[in-house]
Amino acid sequence: MSANVRQDALAVFAELAVLAPDVRLGQLIAHLGFLTEDQADQSIWNIEDDELLTVLQRHRSELLARKQPAPNHPMPGSSDHSGAPA
Repeated sequence: MSANVRQDALAVFAELAVLAPDVRLGQLIAHLGFLTEDQADQSIWNIEDDELLTVLQRHRSELLARKQPAPNHPMPGSSDHSGAPA
């Protein structure tokens, strides 16, 4: 186990807690358990830190993607002001 990998994993875990403020820490840990089984085909008990870091990073990417507006879709509440005739 690398101290850097462990620190990186803890940092990403902290980011996840910020990205999902309505999720309790126990829920986040349980969710990570499901993700490790799905993505790494192992239990959270047996997963190596570097593999867990990969799962954490993927989950962070998924949460960040959900927060981004879809391309070519206006934000809710916005209207088309292009001036084009209807």
